[in-house]
Amino acid sequence: MGRSATYREVMVIEEARTVGDLTGRLSDRLRMLMPAGFRRSALTAALSEAFGGSEAPVDAAALRDIETVAQRHSRHIELRFTSSDQDQPELPGWPPPDRAEIQAKAAGFSAVRRLPGTCLVRLDSLESLSLAQPYIAAAAALAVGAPALILDLRANVGGDVATVAALAGWLLGDDSRQLCEVIYQTHRRQWWTPSLPLGTAYRGEVAVLVSNRTYSSAEALAYHLSVRGRATVIGETTRGAADHIVPVRLARRVLAFLPEGEVRDSETEDNWEQTGVIPDVVCPADEALDRVMPQSG
Repeated sequence: MGRSATYREVMVIEEARTVGDLTGRLSDRLRMLMPAGFRRSALTAALSEAFGGSEAPVDAAALRDIETVAQRHSRHIELRFTSSDQDQPELPGWPPPDRAEIQAKAAGFSAVRRLPGTCLVRLDSLESLSLAQPYIAAAAALAVGAPALILDLRANVGGDVATVAALAGWLLGDDSRQLCEVIYQTHRRQWWTPSLPLGTAYRGEVAVLVSNRTYSSAEALAYHLSVRGRATVIGETTRGAADHIVPVRLARRVLAFLPEGEVRDSETEDNWEQTGVIPDVVCPADEALDRVMPQSG
């Protein structure tokens, strides 16, 4: 997910007074951000058909209605009301990560512990790699010698793609491997796992726990490991959001998260958009750990 170097160097935009106005702005932004093709055309056509010319006021119910239509084409699209009394630039971009906040929650590693026959790693977010790297290394150190690893992503709603690549590399092997290519409107970017010192990668059995809350880059990690035959996925089908996104202010009080890149896994040439990651072992999410423990014991 890209960040803009000029995050605060543009003028504030006007409020949207009607649903028709807001969805017009949304469609314009989607045409500026998304790669050309059927998905973009279908998405903007659906928005126009449902909301074009609408004089309805922009309220919370309207935002939910717009999301419902838009998410049939890109699950990532979200619209949120924000305070109107802050400096609110129009230019898309991510703010810098909050180091203190990320370190306070151990970069999302809410539990790392050895259990009989396995090592459990519970990871609730994928923070910026520059801040997450020490915690990845600590988890990897504790897992050394464990015959099996449980990676719990049931509460993980995504984050930094570079952190996905680092974690995938730890589990896929010491040699660098391509994970995917992301197709943007003007360019493409490949994501590879890092090359690691010989013997660094974890070589035991891997189980990945997922739920219907597992989202975005957390789905990417489960998908890349699953399609390469590296992990058994256990739990519920994930939410099905594969696009790379960027925050965009559509109106003074409306912030949108919009797709800017389409993911293509290098093995399948496909992704998990709309379908989600389908587990190898389907069960309620709160039973997933119990299901895998006998396999690891």
